[in-house]
Amino acid sequence: MATLLVPQTIPSPAEDCEQLHKAFSGWGTNEKLIISILAHRREAQRRSIRKCYSETYGEDLLKSLEKELSNDFERTVLLWTLDPAERDALLANEGARKWSSKNHVLIEISCARSSNELFLARQAYHARYKRSLEEDVASHTIGDFRKLLVPLVSSYRYEGTEVNMTLAKSEAKILHEKIAEKAFHDDELIRILTTRSKAQLNATFNLYNNEFGNAINKDLKSDSKDDFLTALRAIVHCLTCPEKYFEKVLRLAINKMGTDEGALTRVVTTRAEVDMAGIMDCYYKRNSVPLDHAIVKDTSGDYEDMLLALIGHGNA
Repeated sequence: MATLLVPQTIPSPAEDCEQLHKAFSGWGTNEKLIISILAHRREAQRRSIRKCYSETYGEDLLKSLEKELSNDFERTVLLWTLDPAERDALLANEGARKWSSKNHVLIEISCARSSNELFLARQAYHARYKRSLEEDVASHTIGDFRKLLVPLVSSYRYEGTEVNMTLAKSEAKILHEKIAEKAFHDDELIRILTTRSKAQLNATFNLYNNEFGNAINKDLKSDSKDDFLTALRAIVHCLTCPEKYFEKVLRLAINKMGTDEGALTRVVTTRAEVDMAGIMDCYYKRNSVPLDHAIVKDTSGDYEDMLLALIGHGNA
């Protein structure tokens, strides 16, 4: 469930554009006004505002925002203002170019989105970078990670609820055999994880648990320092329990060692219109602290205000 708060009576795109233009005028930027508008508009409304702003003032709203804002607040507002497919294309490009074995952004985009959302992200990637996402992932990864990530970002999973239990039983057996043999890079294991529908995988993982006495992710923890195993666990987690997956990303981002603003911004901007309410419930159950309290403790200023607005703790 989304956390976005939208006013009952929404101004027209032209009125919102006029107010945003005023926020950029004069000696200083009115950040509060920007938050009061953009943090309380749905995806389609933000798209209409961008179109109207470009037609009225002859400049992309994103360019105006870039000129006026800075640091983590700028990043949050820009990501939020983008269409989801454009946002995913940008994040995927950064994830590919800055790829490391501990960077799971590509896994999130491949596994926590619907098949159509991932397809639209790939289309947006073509339009923005004049290359394919698959091409860039292949260029920036090596070895077993390339073997895993290229089919993962290329996938178009069946989205229905139909499940083949005979297939689930046979593939649970295959997965168990490969994991028991520590053949974590096996083609069959990768094929199952990167092609099967989420419903089919849930059935397979449930049978795995019932038949062999352990959850698959527990068996994939045989070496906690193995980055490839960590990636496999992230895929399973993201496909089957995205709210719990993103709770963990937030928990690791907001910790005593310092805040990972990149991860915090990414989760809030990509999930506020999707399942942020569920993520917040998971966060509270796991940490005994409401997410908004954790954000207030670890952030400040306009960045803090924008994040709070997106998780439903700002005035619409």
